[in-house]
Amino acid sequence: MASAGSATITRESTAAKQEVFASIRRLSDWLEKNNYSAYDTFDGLNASLLRPLTFHNKFLETVLQQGIRRFPFNLRPLVGVARSQSTKGMAFLARGFIRLRQATGDAVWAEKAKFALDWLIEHQSPGYSGACWGNHFDYRCRSFYLPKGVPTVVWTSLIGHAFLDAYQHFGEEKYLEVVRSACKHILRDLEAFEVGDGVCITYVPGLNSQVHNANTLAASLLARTYSLTRDESFRDLALKAIRYTARHQRPDGSWYYGEKENLHWVDNFHTAYVLDCLKYYREGTGDSTFEAVLAKGYRFWKDTFFLADGTPKYYDHKTLPIDIQCCSQAIDTLVYFHDRHGLELALKVAQWTIQHMQDRAGYFYYRRYRSWLVNKTPTLHWGQATMLCALAALYRAL
Repeated sequence: MASAGSATITRESTAAKQEVFASIRRLSDWLEKNNYSAYDTFDGLNASLLRPLTFHNKFLETVLQQGIRRFPFNLRPLVGVARSQSTKGMAFLARGFIRLRQATGDAVWAEKAKFALDWLIEHQSPGYSGACWGNHFDYRCRSFYLPKGVPTVVWTSLIGHAFLDAYQHFGEEKYLEVVRSACKHILRDLEAFEVGDGVCITYVPGLNSQVHNANTLAASLLARTYSLTRDESFRDLALKAIRYTARHQRPDGSWYYGEKENLHWVDNFHTAYVLDCLKYYREGTGDSTFEAVLAKGYRFWKDTFFLADGTPKYYDHKTLPIDIQCCSQAIDTLVYFHDRHGLELALKVAQWTIQHMQDRAGYFYYRRYRSWLVNKTPTLHWGQATMLCALAALYRAL
């Protein structure tokens, strides 16, 4: 006979699953109604009414892009930025739909996943040694200018993981071929800068832009692909890239975004990317050399970036703004690491996010600055796609 305590746990677990799935359904319905289109955090240079006034000046373009990004309300409809689909967004949606197919057995999720994957195959960046993807807008940051369509290793690696998920779930060889091609792009088109006995894989072809999450994301795709293809060139480069980032772990277990002085900050979701990648590397290659680095980094991240009620902090030293990317990536990483600490914190973060960041219409807000000041911009990859992917992982795990 079941005890009263076990019955209570069962009811709570059932209620949690229902809450998460109801949130997923609202979000999926919103995405369907909006044709999988929304805004992007950094799409300010698509402002057709204001971009000509920058005269391609670096400072003015930076002001325009960052001004639209940081303004607490959505200016895009007023300045000519249209909603659109995005490569990274479609990849996160594909991963989420695959997870929902695995959790429910419902064929409709498989159809949605294959639609997103086919879209990605059709929207590769041309002219490179293998499959790769970039932005649908020009982008300017403190380190470089990136024209529309030029691939980044972050985009290519995250999208590659979606195709690996698809191959492992559907068993269709064409998905593995896309990933194999993406790995060849990383090896042939991206410079790997040697630092001691490691390397840092650059963010963008032709530029020396070295940051840890980009470097490890490339390594994670190479390692996962190696586990399926046994291509030693993939494993060798992955090892050197992971070695670089492992050697730059700080004494408290954290990593700077990058090692240049202007990149010395520590934030939630970029740290989570690095942790995911270290785990992907270990699982893909069987190499446990960096287990102590992974354990120390995970402990720092879990102990640093969450308030008692599940609120995900942005930086290691301050909470605000509450950013939907911090919410989604936190859920996803906590679920990926649930073999270490269970699902309690992942569920707490998800419930907080559903309560405080999801609109009645179904989409998730971009940022919460204060209880009374919320940027409700519906971003695609930054918010809707990453949240669907993360909540799907949680629902499957529950």
